Amino acid sequence: MNDEQLRRIQAITEAALLAAGKPLSLDQLRELFSEEERPARQVMEHVLMMLESACEGRGFELKKVASGYRIQVREEFAPWVGRLFEEKPQRYSRALLETLALIAYRQPITRGEIEDIRGVTVSSNIIRTLLEREWVRVVGHRDVPGRPAMYATTKQFLDYFNLTGLDQLPPLSEVRDLEEIGREIEKNIQAEIDFSSAKSDDNTDQQTVH
Repeated sequence: MNDEQLRRIQAITEAALLAAGKPLSLDQLRELFSEEERPARQVMEHVLMMLESACEGRGFELKKVASGYRIQVREEFAPWVGRLFEEKPQRYSRALLETLALIAYRQPITRGEIEDIRGVTVSSNIIRTLLEREWVRVVGHRDVPGRPAMYATTKQFLDYFNLTGLDQLPPLSEVRDLEEIGREIEKNIQAEIDFSSAKSDDNTDQQTVH
């Protein structure tokens, strides 16, 4: 495959990622092409490396997350890009952030176990918000009386926080308490500005969950 063909595949890939509004996997990108012209996986990986290099020094970057690849605004430019949108980023209560942190670090975990650790009742609104945002999901039920649901994080959670896997979370030993984890998550939420979230934020309920 010559350089001209590679550049064309790169241009098609860039256009698709800009239009998709969500991460695309390597196989999804390959399926953009007809069977006759479909690039091999190794070629596609090389094209993505070319695209990543092409983004150097620009206001956006190619980012690999759990669900695949996406083109997004670089975090350092978030304060300026954020001024384009009248709607302010949704702010979440400390209780929600602590609940999310516990699910991320102790998964799978039940609502009752979260309440035992935090020492307070977990609002149904918090669980509903996390489920609606598709940051957590029910992965089973604990084999105890009442069979409470067990929660774990999702690929969407990893995508939102620019992670490819849970191993990229900071070690629990490096954070002093749940409140500190919550602050770190909130910082990531406020910094997260990419093409897909910019489109969806207009439809997001702006009320803080308590």
